[in-house]
Amino acid sequence: MSASSTAIDPAEVVERVLDRARRAGATACDAVAVEAESSSTSVRLGEVETVKLSRERRLGLRCFAGASSAVASTADFDPAAVDAFAAQVVELARAVAPDPFAGLPDPSLLATEWPDLELYDPTGLELSPEERVARAKACEAAALSADPRLVNSEGADFALGAARVAYASSAGFAGSYRSTSYSLSAAPVAAEDGAMQRDYWYDASRSLDRLADPESIGRTAAARTLRRLGARPVPTQQVPVVFDPQMAASLLSHLAGAVCGGALYRRASFLLDRLGQDIASPLFTVIDDGRLPRGLASRPFDAEGTATRRTVVVERGVLKSYLLDGYAARKLSLTSTGSASRSVGDVPSASPTNFHLAAGEHAPEAIIASVPRGLYVTGLSGFGVNGVTGDYSRGASGIWIENGELTHPVEEVTIAGNLLQMYRDVEMVGNDLVFRSSIVAPTIKLRQMTVAGR
Repeated sequence: MSASSTAIDPAEVVERVLDRARRAGATACDAVAVEAESSSTSVRLGEVETVKLSRERRLGLRCFAGASSAVASTADFDPAAVDAFAAQVVELARAVAPDPFAGLPDPSLLATEWPDLELYDPTGLELSPEERVARAKACEAAALSADPRLVNSEGADFALGAARVAYASSAGFAGSYRSTSYSLSAAPVAAEDGAMQRDYWYDASRSLDRLADPESIGRTAAARTLRRLGARPVPTQQVPVVFDPQMAASLLSHLAGAVCGGALYRRASFLLDRLGQDIASPLFTVIDDGRLPRGLASRPFDAEGTATRRTVVVERGVLKSYLLDGYAARKLSLTSTGSASRSVGDVPSASPTNFHLAAGEHAPEAIIASVPRGLYVTGLSGFGVNGVTGDYSRGASGIWIENGELTHPVEEVTIAGNLLQMYRDVEMVGNDLVFRSSIVAPTIKLRQMTVAGR
């Protein structure tokens, strides 16, 4: 993979297709072009399993004919093909039923300037295939050498990617940005007394020099796997439950889905009509930050050219804002929060960016020490979450807490409750917030949940 650009400039392509769409009769239009390269190298038991390299470019065009609109995509950047494509999308728009809420954002919301968000680090793109393999091998080797009970592996994977995004619209916006991403993961398997367990660990970053070293990732993956050995269910009971950061982030993802515009105007959210209400503990503050430096979901503008921003979604338990694209904002009589995202060939819709629960003041060890008897959740399974009602029931695994200490591993249990009550029951929030994905949280303690076991 190389950091060099291709001969066809995506910014020029979007300008051309918009010009041709307007000439074909579009009353408004916008376009996005993406050039991307990605590479992944996986190893298993010290041997290379796969080496993948992909390069793609796509052009997406949305055209309006009054209140009617259509969107389509193509991979052909040839000028003649772009011209024909624009005319075809305009014809499609004329055949679609009108929607009074469709349209481009108000020009006053468009980004006019943006800071350097440190999204692009091309140095790692020059790593040779041998260097990429070496990183994956070192990660897996560190995991397997940590303990003789680690007898197998589902592999280690090192991945990197680079992209350039260009967007422009007939509302007068044009902009582009570059980004890179790097990730490394390992998934060892442990065996003891005829039983086997697996777990994993990973890191991800915009720049290679900020990625955790392979050995530390491997050792963490090993420790997480070993602590699952000897797991057993516990009797059904109601106890405090502590979620590790990975599992706390999964709770936050349900909140993210409930505050995004599409779920709201479809009336499929348990947070519908709750703006300004207490929905969580006073310890619960949630932020969506589209301009977090080096954030894995950061971007200077959204998929409609609207300026991204830092949005406080929940402040001390009070729901302060939804996350909205232009269409959802108009449907709900609100204002866009710069949260539009889109696949190249799809219409924009709201999604979270760097969505996180603000860190608290407690060390994870102190949170565990505060629990006389309860469950420390390190794994979840199943899909028992109702986005309309907030009812929650999922398979769980983790470690049992007794007298403030981690004792034995637990599996084959179910934890159940309602998300609104769970958010209100947050009693402690950890200080261990780390941004390694687009939705993150620190350790949290819930006052009580039903743990159903044997």
